[in-house]
Amino acid sequence: MPTATLAPSWSAPVPPGIPRAAASLSGRRWPGMAWLLAGLCALVALTGCGSLPKDVDRPVSRALSAPQGTPLGQLAASLTPRTARAGDSGFALVGSPNEAFSTRLALTQAATRTLDIQYYAIHADASSRDLLRAVRQAAARGVRVRILLDDFNSTGRNALVMGMAFVPNVEMRMFNPLPGGRGAGMLRAVGALGDFQRIQHRMHNKLYVADNAWGITGGRNLGDAYFGTADGSNFVDMDVLAVGPVVRAMSASFDRYWNDALAYPVQSLITPQELRRLRDVSTTPEQPPQADHGAAPGPAQASAAAPSASAAPSAAAAQDPAATLPGPADLRSLPLIWAPALLLVDQPSKLVPEQNDEHSEDTVVDGMLHLMQRARGDALIVSPYFVPGPQMMKVFADMRQRGVRVRVLTNSLASNDAPLAHVGYARYREALIRLGVELYEMRAEQGAKLDRTVFGSGAGGSKASLHSKIFIIDGRVISIGSMNLDLRSKLQNTEIALVIRSAALSREATAKIDDTLDDSAWRMELTPEGQLRWKAPAGASFGDATSEPDASLGLRMMLQLLGPFAPDEML
Repeated sequence: MPTATLAPSWSAPVPPGIPRAAASLSGRRWPGMAWLLAGLCALVALTGCGSLPKDVDRPVSRALSAPQGTPLGQLAASLTPRTARAGDSGFALVGSPNEAFSTRLALTQAATRTLDIQYYAIHADASSRDLLRAVRQAAARGVRVRILLDDFNSTGRNALVMGMAFVPNVEMRMFNPLPGGRGAGMLRAVGALGDFQRIQHRMHNKLYVADNAWGITGGRNLGDAYFGTADGSNFVDMDVLAVGPVVRAMSASFDRYWNDALAYPVQSLITPQELRRLRDVSTTPEQPPQADHGAAPGPAQASAAAPSASAAPSAAAAQDPAATLPGPADLRSLPLIWAPALLLVDQPSKLVPEQNDEHSEDTVVDGMLHLMQRARGDALIVSPYFVPGPQMMKVFADMRQRGVRVRVLTNSLASNDAPLAHVGYARYREALIRLGVELYEMRAEQGAKLDRTVFGSGAGGSKASLHSKIFIIDGRVISIGSMNLDLRSKLQNTEIALVIRSAALSREATAKIDDTLDDSAWRMELTPEGQLRWKAPAGASFGDATSEPDASLGLRMMLQLLGPFAPDEML
Protein backbone atom coordinates (compact mmCIF):
# COMPACT_ATOMS: atom_id res chain seq x y z
CA MET A 1 0.00 0.00 0.00
CA PRO A 2 1.29 3.50 -0.75
CA THR A 3 1.46 5.84 2.19
CA ALA A 4 0.81 9.47 2.99
CA THR A 5 2.09 11.26 6.06
CA LEU A 6 -0.25 13.80 7.63
CA ALA A 7 0.66 16.55 10.04
CA PRO A 8 -1.59 15.89 13.07
CA SER A 9 -3.36 19.25 12.91
CA TRP A 10 -4.81 18.77 9.42
CA SER A 11 -7.51 16.41 8.30
CA ALA A 12 -6.33 15.69 4.75
CA PRO A 13 -8.57 16.53 1.81
CA VAL A 14 -6.90 13.77 -0.19
CA PRO A 15 -6.97 10.04 0.44
CA PRO A 16 -3.65 8.40 1.35
CA GLY A 17 -1.74 7.88 -1.85
CA ILE A 18 1.45 8.49 -3.74
CA PRO A 19 2.31 8.36 -7.46
CA ARG A 20 4.78 7.86 -10.24
CA ALA A 21 7.59 9.77 -11.87
CA ALA A 22 8.13 11.38 -15.24
CA ALA A 23 11.08 10.03 -17.12
CA SER A 24 13.66 12.09 -18.97
CA LEU A 25 16.55 11.86 -21.35
CA SER A 26 19.79 13.27 -19.91
CA GLY A 27 17.80 14.54 -16.97
CA ARG A 28 15.00 15.77 -19.12
CA ARG A 29 11.87 13.86 -19.93
CA TRP A 30 12.39 10.65 -21.94
CA PRO A 31 9.57 10.46 -24.51
CA GLY A 32 8.16 6.97 -24.49
CA MET A 33 7.81 6.83 -28.27
CA ALA A 34 11.59 6.94 -28.53
CA TRP A 35 11.60 3.44 -27.08
CA LEU A 36 9.74 2.31 -30.17
CA LEU A 37 12.27 4.02 -32.41
CA ALA A 38 15.10 2.49 -30.41
CA GLY A 39 13.62 -0.94 -31.09
CA LEU A 40 14.44 -0.51 -34.77
CA CYS A 41 18.11 -0.53 -33.80
CA ALA A 42 17.88 -3.64 -31.68
CA LEU A 43 18.93 -6.24 -34.26
CA VAL A 44 22.05 -4.26 -35.07
CA ALA A 45 23.00 -2.80 -31.71
CA LEU A 46 22.05 -5.59 -29.36
CA THR A 47 25.32 -7.48 -28.99
CA GLY A 48 24.42 -9.11 -25.73
CA CYS A 49 22.31 -8.34 -22.68
CA GLY A 50 23.90 -7.96 -19.30
CA SER A 51 22.27 -8.95 -16.05
CA LEU A 52 21.98 -7.31 -12.66
CA PRO A 53 24.07 -8.66 -9.76
CA LYS A 54 22.50 -11.23 -7.45
CA ASP A 55 22.57 -11.43 -3.64
CA VAL A 56 23.49 -7.76 -3.28
CA ASP A 57 24.38 -6.61 0.23
CA ARG A 58 22.17 -3.65 1.18
CA PRO A 59 22.86 -2.65 4.79
CA VAL A 60 19.71 -1.08 6.24
CA SER A 61 20.07 2.49 7.48
CA ARG A 62 17.62 5.08 8.75
CA ALA A 63 17.28 8.84 9.03
CA LEU A 64 18.61 10.65 12.08
CA SER A 65 16.22 9.85 14.92
CA ALA A 66 16.79 12.97 17.06
CA PRO A 67 17.23 15.99 14.76
CA GLN A 68 16.31 18.37 17.57
CA GLY A 69 19.83 18.12 18.99
CA THR A 70 21.55 19.37 15.83
CA PRO A 71 22.23 23.03 15.00
CA LEU A 72 19.73 22.81 12.14
CA GLY A 73 17.16 21.29 14.50
CA GLN A 74 17.77 24.03 17.04
CA LEU A 75 17.49 26.68 14.34
CA ALA A 76 14.15 25.19 13.27
CA ALA A 77 12.90 25.36 16.86
CA SER A 78 14.04 28.98 17.23
CA LEU A 79 12.20 29.99 14.05
CA THR A 80 8.91 28.35 15.08
CA PRO A 81 6.45 31.13 15.99
CA ARG A 82 4.39 30.91 19.14
CA THR A 83 1.27 31.04 16.99
CA ALA A 84 2.17 27.81 15.16
CA ARG A 85 -0.18 24.95 15.92
CA ALA A 86 1.01 21.53 16.99
CA GLY A 87 2.15 19.65 13.92
CA ASP A 88 2.59 22.75 11.74
CA SER A 89 5.68 22.99 9.54
CA GLY A 90 7.44 26.00 8.05
CA PHE A 91 7.63 26.55 4.27
CA ALA A 92 9.29 28.91 1.81
CA LEU A 93 8.83 28.87 -1.95
CA VAL A 94 12.10 28.39 -3.84
CA GLY A 95 11.47 29.95 -7.22
CA SER A 96 14.58 31.42 -8.80
CA PRO A 97 17.49 29.23 -9.87
CA ASN A 98 19.81 31.21 -7.58
CA GLU A 99 17.58 30.45 -4.59
CA ALA A 100 17.41 26.80 -5.63
CA PHE A 101 21.20 26.50 -5.59
CA SER A 102 21.88 28.68 -2.54
CA THR A 103 19.36 26.92 -0.28
CA ARG A 104 20.74 23.48 -1.13
CA LEU A 105 24.26 24.76 -0.57
CA ALA A 106 23.24 26.27 2.77
CA LEU A 107 21.71 23.01 3.99
CA THR A 108 24.81 21.11 2.87
CA GLN A 109 27.16 23.44 4.73
CA ALA A 110 24.99 23.58 7.86
CA ALA A 111 24.45 19.81 8.19
CA THR A 112 26.34 18.17 11.04
CA ARG A 113 24.95 14.62 11.11
CA THR A 114 23.20 13.48 7.89
CA LEU A 115 22.49 14.45 4.29
CA ASP A 116 19.93 12.44 2.28
CA ILE A 117 19.79 13.26 -1.46
CA GLN A 118 17.30 11.58 -3.83
CA TYR A 119 16.95 12.55 -7.51
CA TYR A 120 15.87 11.35 -10.91
CA ALA A 121 18.90 12.96 -12.55
CA ILE A 122 22.19 14.52 -11.43
CA HIS A 123 24.07 15.99 -14.38
CA ALA A 124 27.85 15.94 -14.55
CA ASP A 125 28.19 19.68 -15.11
CA ALA A 126 29.54 22.78 -13.41
CA SER A 127 26.71 23.48 -10.94
CA SER A 128 26.48 19.85 -9.79
CA ARG A 129 30.27 19.80 -9.48
CA ASP A 130 30.19 22.76 -7.07
CA LEU A 131 27.27 21.44 -5.06
CA LEU A 132 28.75 17.95 -4.77
CA ARG A 133 32.08 19.48 -3.77
CA ALA A 134 30.24 20.91 -0.74
CA VAL A 135 28.72 17.45 -0.14
CA ARG A 136 32.23 15.94 -0.12
CA GLN A 137 33.34 18.60 2.36
CA ALA A 138 30.39 17.69 4.58
CA ALA A 139 31.36 14.03 4.43
CA ALA A 140 34.96 14.96 5.31
CA ARG A 141 33.79 16.64 8.51
CA GLY A 142 31.83 13.53 9.56
CA VAL A 143 28.38 13.98 8.01
CA ARG A 144 26.85 10.69 6.83
CA VAL A 145 25.79 11.18 3.20
CA ARG A 146 23.33 8.95 1.35
CA ILE A 147 22.69 9.61 -2.35
CA LEU A 148 19.88 7.74 -4.15
CA LEU A 149 19.73 8.26 -7.92
CA ASP A 150 17.50 6.80 -10.59
CA ASP A 151 19.73 4.81 -12.92
CA PHE A 152 18.34 5.75 -16.31
CA ASN A 153 20.54 8.76 -17.08
CA SER A 154 23.78 7.42 -15.58
CA THR A 155 25.60 6.90 -18.87
CA GLY A 156 28.53 8.60 -20.55
CA ARG A 157 29.77 11.63 -18.69
CA ASN A 158 26.80 11.60 -16.28
CA ALA A 159 27.99 8.21 -15.00
CA LEU A 160 30.95 10.00 -13.40
CA VAL A 161 28.61 11.21 -10.66
CA MET A 162 28.74 7.61 -9.40
CA GLY A 163 32.28 8.37 -8.26
CA MET A 164 30.66 9.87 -5.15
CA ALA A 165 30.13 6.31 -3.93
CA PHE A 166 33.89 5.98 -3.41
CA VAL A 167 34.18 9.07 -1.20
CA PRO A 168 34.65 8.24 2.52
CA ASN A 169 31.42 8.73 4.51
CA VAL A 170 29.31 8.74 1.32
CA GLU A 171 27.00 5.88 0.33
CA MET A 172 25.35 5.92 -3.08
CA ARG A 173 22.72 3.63 -4.55
CA MET A 174 21.20 3.46 -8.03
CA PHE A 175 17.47 2.83 -8.24
CA ASN A 176 15.99 0.32 -10.68
CA PRO A 177 19.27 -0.05 -12.63
CA LEU A 178 19.61 -1.19 -16.21
CA PRO A 179 22.12 -3.96 -16.91
CA GLY A 180 25.03 -3.44 -19.26
CA GLY A 181 27.74 -0.88 -19.86
CA ARG A 182 27.41 2.86 -19.32
CA GLY A 183 29.32 4.21 -22.30
CA ALA A 184 26.30 5.02 -24.53
CA GLY A 185 22.78 5.63 -23.27
CA MET A 186 20.88 4.49 -26.37
CA LEU A 187 22.82 1.25 -26.76
CA ARG A 188 22.35 0.53 -23.06
CA ALA A 189 18.60 1.13 -23.37
CA VAL A 190 18.35 -1.06 -26.45
CA GLY A 191 20.29 -3.78 -24.65
CA ALA A 192 17.66 -3.77 -21.93
CA LEU A 193 14.63 -4.00 -24.24
CA GLY A 194 14.08 -7.56 -23.07
CA ASP A 195 12.87 -6.03 -19.81
CA PHE A 196 11.01 -3.21 -21.55
CA GLN A 197 8.08 -2.96 -19.15
CA ARG A 198 10.21 -2.56 -16.02
CA ILE A 199 12.57 -0.07 -17.65
CA GLN A 200 9.64 2.21 -18.53
CA HIS A 201 9.02 2.64 -14.79
CA ARG A 202 11.39 5.22 -13.25
CA MET A 203 11.91 6.88 -9.87
CA HIS A 204 11.12 10.56 -10.39
CA ASN A 205 11.17 11.63 -6.72
CA LYS A 206 13.27 14.63 -5.64
CA LEU A 207 14.43 15.19 -2.05
CA TYR A 208 17.29 17.06 -0.38
CA VAL A 209 17.18 16.61 3.42
CA ALA A 210 19.70 17.83 6.01
CA ASP A 211 19.83 16.38 9.55
CA ASN A 212 16.19 15.27 9.21
CA ALA A 213 15.36 18.87 10.17
CA TRP A 214 15.24 20.82 6.87
CA GLY A 215 14.31 19.54 3.43
CA ILE A 216 13.62 20.58 -0.17
CA THR A 217 11.32 18.95 -2.69
CA GLY A 218 9.79 20.03 -5.99
CA GLY A 219 10.43 19.77 -9.70
CA ARG A 220 14.17 20.35 -10.01
CA ASN A 221 16.87 17.80 -10.68
CA LEU A 222 20.50 18.81 -10.14
CA GLY A 223 22.27 20.45 -13.09
CA ASP A 224 23.03 23.68 -14.92
CA ALA A 225 19.65 23.83 -16.70
CA TYR A 226 17.88 23.75 -13.31
CA PHE A 227 20.11 26.42 -11.76
CA GLY A 228 19.91 28.88 -14.67
CA THR A 229 23.48 28.55 -15.95
CA ALA A 230 23.03 26.37 -19.04
CA ASP A 231 23.74 27.77 -22.47
CA GLY A 232 20.58 28.05 -24.52
CA SER A 233 17.49 26.79 -22.70
CA ASN A 234 16.97 26.71 -18.93
CA PHE A 235 14.12 25.22 -16.94
CA VAL A 236 11.51 27.39 -15.22
CA ASP A 237 10.86 25.51 -12.00
CA MET A 238 9.62 25.66 -8.42
CA ASP A 239 10.69 23.93 -5.21
CA VAL A 240 9.56 24.31 -1.63
CA LEU A 241 11.83 24.42 1.43
CA ALA A 242 10.34 22.74 4.50
CA VAL A 243 11.25 22.74 8.16
CA GLY A 244 9.53 20.98 11.04
CA PRO A 245 7.47 17.80 11.42
CA VAL A 246 6.81 17.24 7.70
CA VAL A 247 10.56 16.79 7.16
CA ARG A 248 10.34 13.56 9.20
CA ALA A 249 7.87 12.31 6.60
CA MET A 250 10.29 13.27 3.82
CA SER A 251 13.05 11.29 5.56
CA ALA A 252 10.74 8.31 6.06
CA SER A 253 10.03 8.35 2.33
CA PHE A 254 13.76 8.43 1.57
CA ASP A 255 14.37 5.49 3.92
CA ARG A 256 11.65 3.46 2.23
CA TYR A 257 13.33 3.84 -1.15
CA TRP A 258 16.89 3.55 0.16
CA ASN A 259 16.23 0.20 1.80
CA ASP A 260 14.18 -1.20 -1.09
CA ALA A 261 15.38 -4.17 -3.13
CA LEU A 262 15.45 -1.96 -6.25
CA ALA A 263 18.22 0.20 -4.74
CA TYR A 264 21.65 -1.19 -5.73
CA PRO A 265 24.88 0.07 -4.13
CA VAL A 266 27.07 1.63 -6.81
CA GLN A 267 29.90 -0.76 -5.93
CA SER A 268 27.74 -3.67 -7.09
CA LEU A 269 27.29 -2.06 -10.53
CA ILE A 270 30.62 -0.48 -11.46
CA THR A 271 34.25 -0.54 -10.34
CA PRO A 272 36.63 2.39 -9.81
CA GLN A 273 38.59 1.20 -12.84
CA GLU A 274 35.49 1.34 -15.07
CA LEU A 275 34.71 4.84 -13.85
CA ARG A 276 38.28 5.87 -14.64
CA ARG A 277 37.94 4.57 -18.18
CA LEU A 278 34.64 6.43 -18.61
CA ARG A 279 36.27 9.62 -17.37
CA ASP A 280 39.12 9.24 -19.83
CA VAL A 281 36.77 8.60 -22.76
CA SER A 282 34.38 11.47 -21.93
CA THR A 283 37.11 14.05 -21.28
CA THR A 284 37.83 16.43 -24.14
CA PRO A 285 40.90 18.68 -24.62
CA GLU A 286 38.71 21.63 -23.63
CA GLN A 287 37.73 19.86 -20.41
CA PRO A 288 40.87 18.42 -18.82
CA PRO A 289 40.48 15.86 -16.04
CA GLN A 290 41.77 18.20 -13.34
CA ALA A 291 38.90 20.61 -14.01
CA ASP A 292 36.57 18.10 -12.34
CA HIS A 293 33.59 19.13 -14.48
CA GLY A 294 32.09 15.69 -13.86
CA ALA A 295 30.59 16.88 -10.56
CA ALA A 296 32.15 14.00 -8.69
CA PRO A 297 35.81 13.11 -8.31
CA GLY A 298 37.29 10.14 -10.07
CA PRO A 299 37.80 7.21 -7.69
CA ALA A 300 41.53 7.92 -7.54
CA GLN A 301 40.77 11.46 -6.37
CA ALA A 302 37.97 10.63 -3.98
CA SER A 303 39.88 11.33 -0.80
CA ALA A 304 41.58 14.46 -2.09
CA ALA A 305 40.81 17.71 -0.31
CA ALA A 306 38.38 20.01 -2.12
CA PRO A 307 39.60 23.47 -3.11
CA SER A 308 39.13 26.19 -0.54
CA ALA A 309 35.92 28.15 -0.96
CA SER A 310 37.87 31.33 -0.29
CA ALA A 311 40.45 30.72 -3.00
CA ALA A 312 40.71 33.46 -5.61
CA PRO A 313 39.01 32.51 -8.91
CA SER A 314 41.31 31.57 -11.73
CA ALA A 315 41.08 32.92 -15.27
CA ALA A 316 39.47 29.65 -16.33
CA ALA A 317 36.90 29.97 -13.56
CA ALA A 318 35.84 33.35 -14.94
CA GLN A 319 34.38 31.51 -17.95
CA ASP A 320 32.95 28.67 -15.88
CA PRO A 321 29.13 28.69 -15.62
CA ALA A 322 29.52 27.79 -11.93
CA ALA A 323 31.26 31.14 -11.37
CA THR A 324 27.81 32.76 -11.61
CA LEU A 325 26.32 30.57 -8.88
CA PRO A 326 25.55 32.22 -5.54
CA GLY A 327 26.88 31.39 -2.11
CA PRO A 328 24.75 29.76 0.58
CA ALA A 329 21.46 31.35 1.57
CA ASP A 330 20.92 32.79 5.04
CA LEU A 331 18.54 30.24 6.51
CA ARG A 332 17.68 32.53 9.43
CA SER A 333 16.30 35.22 7.13
CA LEU A 334 14.01 33.01 5.07
CA PRO A 335 10.36 34.15 5.26
CA LEU A 336 8.86 30.90 6.51
CA ILE A 337 5.10 30.41 6.44
CA TRP A 338 3.82 27.92 9.03
CA ALA A 339 0.95 25.65 8.11
CA PRO A 340 -0.29 22.02 8.24
CA ALA A 341 0.94 19.78 5.44
CA LEU A 342 0.58 16.34 3.91
CA LEU A 343 3.32 14.46 2.08
CA LEU A 344 2.23 12.14 -0.72
CA VAL A 345 4.71 9.65 -2.12
CA ASP A 346 4.39 6.54 -4.24
CA GLN A 347 5.48 3.15 -2.99
CA PRO A 348 8.70 1.83 -4.60
CA SER A 349 6.77 -1.29 -5.64
CA LYS A 350 4.99 0.82 -8.24
CA LEU A 351 8.11 0.35 -10.39
CA VAL A 352 7.73 -3.43 -10.36
CA PRO A 353 5.14 -4.22 -13.06
CA GLU A 354 4.08 -7.55 -11.57
CA GLN A 355 3.41 -5.84 -8.22
CA ASN A 356 1.79 -2.75 -9.68
CA ASP A 357 -1.93 -2.63 -10.36
CA GLU A 358 -2.44 -0.16 -13.18
CA HIS A 359 -6.02 0.34 -12.08
CA SER A 360 -5.05 1.32 -8.54
CA GLU A 361 -6.36 4.73 -7.51
CA ASP A 362 -3.77 5.21 -4.77
CA THR A 363 -1.15 7.30 -6.54
CA VAL A 364 0.07 10.88 -6.17
CA VAL A 365 -1.68 11.89 -9.38
CA ASP A 366 -4.91 10.36 -8.10
CA GLY A 367 -4.40 12.32 -4.89
CA MET A 368 -4.20 15.49 -6.96
CA LEU A 369 -7.35 14.55 -8.89
CA HIS A 370 -9.25 13.95 -5.64
CA LEU A 371 -8.03 17.31 -4.37
CA MET A 372 -9.19 19.02 -7.56
CA GLN A 373 -12.60 17.37 -7.26
CA ARG A 374 -13.02 19.08 -3.88
CA ALA A 375 -12.48 22.52 -5.41
CA ARG A 376 -15.40 24.85 -4.87
CA GLY A 377 -14.40 27.88 -6.91
CA ASP A 378 -10.96 27.84 -8.50
CA ALA A 379 -8.19 25.47 -9.59
CA LEU A 380 -4.85 26.74 -10.95
CA ILE A 381 -2.60 24.06 -12.47
CA VAL A 382 0.98 24.23 -13.74
CA SER A 383 2.06 21.04 -15.51
CA PRO A 384 4.86 21.10 -18.12
CA TYR A 385 3.85 17.71 -19.56
CA PHE A 386 0.06 17.71 -19.71
CA VAL A 387 -1.60 14.65 -21.25
CA PRO A 388 -4.96 14.38 -19.44
CA GLY A 389 -6.40 11.12 -20.73
CA PRO A 390 -10.10 10.23 -20.43
CA GLN A 391 -10.22 10.03 -16.61
CA MET A 392 -8.70 13.47 -16.10
CA MET A 393 -10.91 14.93 -18.82
CA LYS A 394 -13.94 13.66 -16.89
CA VAL A 395 -12.63 15.36 -13.74
CA PHE A 396 -12.28 18.63 -15.65
CA ALA A 397 -15.79 18.26 -17.09
CA ASP A 398 -17.26 17.65 -13.62
CA MET A 399 -15.43 20.68 -12.22
CA ARG A 400 -16.69 22.94 -14.97
CA GLN A 401 -20.25 21.67 -14.52
CA ARG A 402 -19.98 22.71 -10.85
CA GLY A 403 -18.86 26.17 -11.90
CA VAL A 404 -15.23 25.77 -10.87
CA ARG A 405 -12.83 28.02 -12.77
CA VAL A 406 -9.95 25.92 -14.13
CA ARG A 407 -6.71 27.46 -15.43
CA VAL A 408 -3.84 25.37 -16.80
CA LEU A 409 -0.35 26.57 -17.72
CA THR A 410 1.74 24.17 -19.79
CA ASN A 411 4.51 24.29 -22.38
CA SER A 412 4.07 25.41 -25.95
CA LEU A 413 5.48 23.12 -28.61
CA ALA A 414 8.54 25.39 -28.93
CA SER A 415 9.23 25.53 -25.16
CA ASN A 416 8.64 21.81 -24.53
CA ASP A 417 11.93 19.94 -24.08
CA ALA A 418 10.01 16.72 -24.85
CA PRO A 419 8.09 17.52 -28.06
CA LEU A 420 6.54 14.05 -28.17
CA ALA A 421 4.75 14.82 -24.90
CA HIS A 422 3.16 17.74 -26.74
CA VAL A 423 1.67 15.25 -29.19
CA GLY A 424 -0.51 13.76 -26.45
CA TYR A 425 -1.47 17.15 -25.06
CA ALA A 426 -2.40 18.60 -28.46
CA ARG A 427 -5.11 15.99 -29.06
CA TYR A 428 -7.00 17.23 -25.97
CA ARG A 429 -6.50 20.96 -26.55
CA GLU A 430 -9.70 21.74 -28.43
CA ALA A 431 -11.85 19.64 -26.07
CA LEU A 432 -10.37 21.41 -23.03
CA ILE A 433 -11.18 24.81 -24.49
CA ARG A 434 -14.75 23.73 -25.28
CA LEU A 435 -15.15 22.59 -21.65
CA GLY A 436 -14.28 26.12 -20.58
CA VAL A 437 -10.81 25.31 -19.24
CA GLU A 438 -8.59 28.41 -19.53
CA LEU A 439 -5.55 26.98 -21.28
CA TYR A 440 -2.19 28.81 -21.46
CA GLU A 441 1.03 27.86 -23.23
CA MET A 442 4.35 29.34 -22.13
CA ARG A 443 6.56 31.06 -24.67
CA ALA A 444 10.06 29.65 -25.14
CA GLU A 445 11.75 32.91 -26.16
CA GLN A 446 11.67 34.80 -22.87
CA GLY A 447 14.48 37.33 -23.39
CA ALA A 448 14.72 39.99 -20.71
CA LYS A 449 11.28 39.12 -19.37
CA LEU A 450 12.58 35.81 -18.06
CA ASP A 451 13.47 37.66 -14.85
CA ARG A 452 9.78 38.43 -14.34
CA THR A 453 8.36 35.05 -15.19
CA VAL A 454 6.78 32.73 -12.75
CA PHE A 455 9.84 31.45 -11.00
CA GLY A 456 12.71 33.73 -11.97
CA SER A 457 15.71 33.19 -14.18
CA GLY A 458 19.42 32.64 -14.08
CA ALA A 459 22.46 33.80 -15.98
CA GLY A 460 22.15 31.32 -18.82
CA GLY A 461 20.36 31.53 -22.14
CA SER A 462 17.13 33.41 -22.72
CA LYS A 463 15.11 30.37 -23.80
CA ALA A 464 12.94 28.76 -21.17
CA SER A 465 11.19 25.42 -20.76
CA LEU A 466 8.48 25.07 -18.14
CA HIS A 467 9.27 22.34 -15.60
CA SER A 468 7.26 23.32 -12.48
CA LYS A 469 4.47 21.14 -11.12
CA ILE A 470 2.04 23.19 -9.02
CA PHE A 471 -1.64 22.83 -8.03
CA ILE A 472 -3.50 25.60 -6.18
CA ILE A 473 -7.07 24.91 -5.06
CA ASP A 474 -9.49 27.64 -3.96
CA GLY A 475 -6.58 29.91 -3.07
CA ARG A 476 -5.96 28.00 0.16
CA VAL A 477 -4.34 24.64 -0.65
CA ILE A 478 -1.14 24.33 -2.68
CA SER A 479 0.73 21.26 -3.89
CA ILE A 480 4.32 21.35 -5.17
CA GLY A 481 6.07 18.18 -6.26
CA SER A 482 7.54 16.08 -9.03
CA MET A 483 4.37 14.88 -10.77
CA ASN A 484 2.76 16.02 -14.01
CA LEU A 485 -0.87 15.66 -14.97
CA ASP A 486 -0.32 12.85 -17.46
CA LEU A 487 -0.59 9.10 -17.66
CA ARG A 488 3.16 8.58 -17.40
CA SER A 489 3.09 10.16 -13.93
CA LYS A 490 -0.02 8.17 -13.00
CA LEU A 491 0.92 4.76 -14.37
CA GLN A 492 4.63 4.49 -15.07
CA ASN A 493 6.81 6.10 -12.42
CA THR A 494 6.98 7.14 -8.78
CA GLU A 495 6.34 10.71 -7.66
CA ILE A 496 6.29 12.87 -4.54
CA ALA A 497 4.30 15.97 -3.57
CA LEU A 498 3.87 18.29 -0.61
CA VAL A 499 0.27 19.42 -0.09
CA ILE A 500 0.12 22.48 2.16
CA ARG A 501 -2.98 24.20 3.53
CA SER A 502 -1.93 27.82 3.45
CA ALA A 503 -3.73 30.79 1.93
CA ALA A 504 -0.57 32.91 2.27
CA LEU A 505 1.62 30.44 0.38
CA SER A 506 -1.12 29.96 -2.23
CA ARG A 507 -1.35 33.72 -2.79
CA GLU A 508 2.42 34.04 -3.17
CA ALA A 509 2.59 31.25 -5.77
CA THR A 510 -0.52 32.50 -7.59
CA ALA A 511 1.01 35.97 -7.96
CA LYS A 512 4.14 34.47 -9.55
CA ILE A 513 2.08 32.35 -11.94
CA ASP A 514 -0.13 35.31 -12.86
CA ASP A 515 3.01 37.26 -13.81
CA THR A 516 3.81 34.55 -16.35
CA LEU A 517 0.26 34.46 -17.72
CA ASP A 518 0.33 38.25 -18.09
CA ASP A 519 3.80 38.49 -19.66
CA SER A 520 5.00 35.26 -21.19
CA ALA A 521 2.16 32.95 -22.21
CA TRP A 522 -0.46 32.62 -24.93
CA ARG A 523 -4.06 31.95 -24.00
CA MET A 524 -5.57 29.31 -26.25
CA GLU A 525 -8.84 30.20 -27.99
CA LEU A 526 -11.10 28.86 -30.71
CA THR A 527 -12.11 31.13 -33.56
CA PRO A 528 -15.78 31.23 -34.66
CA GLU A 529 -14.73 28.79 -37.39
CA GLY A 530 -13.44 26.36 -34.74
CA GLN A 531 -9.74 26.95 -35.45
CA LEU A 532 -7.11 27.26 -32.71
CA ARG A 533 -5.69 30.68 -31.98
CA TRP A 534 -2.81 31.63 -29.66
CA LYS A 535 -3.81 34.95 -28.04
CA ALA A 536 -0.90 37.06 -26.73
CA PRO A 537 -1.33 39.10 -23.52
CA ALA A 538 -2.19 42.78 -23.93
CA GLY A 539 0.95 44.84 -24.43
CA ALA A 540 3.18 41.78 -24.94
CA SER A 541 6.30 42.01 -27.08
CA PHE A 542 5.04 39.08 -29.15
CA GLY A 543 1.83 38.68 -31.10
CA ASP A 544 -1.05 36.30 -31.73
CA ALA A 545 -0.59 33.15 -33.81
CA THR A 546 -2.75 30.69 -35.73
CA SER A 547 -0.31 27.77 -35.67
CA GLU A 548 2.27 26.44 -33.19
CA PRO A 549 4.20 29.67 -32.54
CA ASP A 550 8.02 29.74 -32.55
CA ALA A 551 8.09 26.04 -33.49
CA SER A 552 10.11 24.80 -36.45
CA LEU A 553 8.53 23.18 -39.48
CA GLY A 554 10.03 19.85 -38.40
CA LEU A 555 8.33 20.02 -34.99
CA ARG A 556 5.00 20.96 -36.53
CA MET A 557 5.24 18.07 -39.00
CA MET A 558 6.07 15.64 -36.21
CA LEU A 559 2.96 16.76 -34.36
CA GLN A 560 0.81 16.09 -37.43
CA LEU A 561 2.39 12.74 -38.32
CA LEU A 562 2.62 11.15 -34.85
CA GLY A 563 -0.46 12.68 -33.26
CA PRO A 564 -2.93 10.01 -34.43
CA PHE A 565 -0.72 7.07 -33.40
CA ALA A 566 1.12 7.84 -30.15
CA PRO A 567 -0.55 6.28 -27.08
CA ASP A 568 -1.07 8.67 -24.16
CA GLU A 569 0.64 6.46 -21.59
CA MET A 570 3.89 6.35 -23.60
CA LEU A 571 4.31 10.13 -23.93
